[in-house]
Amino acid sequence: MALSGRVAIVTGAGGGLGRAHALYLASKGARLVVNDVSEANASHVAGEIADAGGEAMAVAASVTDEAGVQAMVDAVTARWGRVDILVNNAGILRDKSFAKMTIEDFRLVLDVHLMGAAICSKAVWEGMRAQRYGRIVMTTSSSGLYGNFGQANYGAAKMALVGLMQTLAIEGEKYGIRVNALAPTAATQMTQGVLSEASLALLDPAGVSPGLLALVGEDAPSRAILCAGAGHFARANVTLTRGVQIGHADDAGEQLVAAWDAVSDRGGEMVPDYGFFQAERELAAAGLLDEQVSLHG
Repeated sequence: MALSGRVAIVTGAGGGLGRAHALYLASKGARLVVNDVSEANASHVAGEIADAGGEAMAVAASVTDEAGVQAMVDAVTARWGRVDILVNNAGILRDKSFAKMTIEDFRLVLDVHLMGAAICSKAVWEGMRAQRYGRIVMTTSSSGLYGNFGQANYGAAKMALVGLMQTLAIEGEKYGIRVNALAPTAATQMTQGVLSEASLALLDPAGVSPGLLALVGEDAPSRAILCAGAGHFARANVTLTRGVQIGHADDAGEQLVAAWDAVSDRGGEMVPDYGFFQAERELAAAGLLDEQVSLHG
């Protein structure tokens, strides 16, 4: 029971991928907080966990409701004394081409995915810092990492979650808080009518959830983006090429155009440990900073 004694919150866990996550984490010994906007759905999944011999409590709350989320975390802490794991899974779709998408639908998707994850992470953050232990998982998507037609709102929110993950991982490091992102491919209510029946069968959400064990266990990494679907697992990275030093000449733009292939060459590309890495590389290339010196505080 790799997660025995740990307390985990899974948002949007009343069905689909969230339900699969909750059942999986419970099977590994975690006590589960099943969150969903539907009290009936949350209670049903909590009942499934209890019937299987696990411990679970159902909490109906929208992840966009700060007071509701804080009340959930307070109730969990009162019952079990701590929160060790948060899986930010709740989400919605409002797919349309950007030309037909309303700004209202753009905001709504960002509010649930991005602000919902920020609100939930903020609610558990101080407790995790105090206990010097925490595991947070953001749910990103290939639509954010690589783009997808008709999902400008969803893709923007999902890539923003990678940025949130990167910074929280850096800020939480000295407190034992590790933050990662999961990019799932799974057949859920959000994908009905999009995939073939054969694909829907293969992309069972249960094939994604085992990826959580690597992201929330004792030896979890931090700042990892794990892509998972149909039982297949891969890592995605935000990389930086070695680039070309051009300088400040009047024709710098023209030189860049001419050197575009060299600037884009992925040979020797890097995965920066922090945002200032880019500035360090730029100043070092200009001869103004020793490559061994870090601007990172």
